[in-house]
Amino acid sequence: MMMSQIMAELAPGGVLRAGINMSNFLLVTGTSPSGEPDGVSPDMARAVADRLGVRVELVPFAKPGLVADAAVTGGWTIGLIGAEPARAETIAFSAAYAEIESTYLVPPGSPLHKIGDVDQPGNRIAVTGRAAYGLWLDRSIKHATLVRTDSLDEAYEVFVRDGLEALAGLRPRLLQDAQTLPGARILDGGFTAVQQAIGTPRQNQAGAAFLHDFVEEAKASGLVEQLIAKHKVQGLSVAPAA
Repeated sequence: MMMSQIMAELAPGGVLRAGINMSNFLLVTGTSPSGEPDGVSPDMARAVADRLGVRVELVPFAKPGLVADAAVTGGWTIGLIGAEPARAETIAFSAAYAEIESTYLVPPGSPLHKIGDVDQPGNRIAVTGRAAYGLWLDRSIKHATLVRTDSLDEAYEVFVRDGLEALAGLRPRLLQDAQTLPGARILDGGFTAVQQAIGTPRQNQAGAAFLHDFVEEAKASGLVEQLIAKHKVQGLSVAPAA
C-alpha cells in the first residue's frame, strides 16, 4: 500500500475530513471542550487521523442520509455511518467496528409478540427514512406498510398519534421511548444489526484498504471496546472480526 496515495485520498493537504452523523446518540454522546462532536464515532475519526499523523476536521451532518449524500460532493474524505448496500454504491466501507441491534416497539395490548409477526398485511411500521435500519426494511418488508418520517422523534410521534402497529428503531432508543408509553413492549431479538463502519468515496481504493486494516486492528487491539467504555454507551457492541 503506497502511503503517498493513501494520504492523497484521505488527507489531502494534511487534513482528514470526517463526516459525522449527529443523529446517532450512541455514537455521538456530547461535545468536547472545544465544541466539537464527541463520542465513539468522533474518537474513531481522531484515531484514524492520529495513525496518519494528520489533523482531523470533524464535519457534522444532521442525518445519516446527508452524510451518505456528501460522499459524491466531496463533503468528507471518511464518513462514519452504518454500512448499507444502497450507500455502498458510492461509498467503500470497512467492515463494521460496532453493531447496534434494531427491533420493534409495539403499543399496549398489541397482538404482535415476535419479530416475524410484524411483516403482515395491515400492519403499519413507523420508521426513520434513510436510517440504516430503515434502508434494510425498505429491502426486506414484503407485506406490512412502512410509514417513513424525517427523524426519530417524528417516528415516535406518528406511531403514537396514528395508532400504528409497530415502531422500528435501535433498541437503546426504543428502551427510552417505551418508558413514555406505559404498557408498550419491545419485541425480543432484532430484525437486523446496524453495522457501524468507516467509509470513503468508492474511487479511493488505497484509502479503503487502509481503513479496512485500521478497523480490524482497532477491534483486535481493544480500542473500540475502550471507546465504548469511555463514553459509557449502552447498546453498542464491538463487531466481530471480518
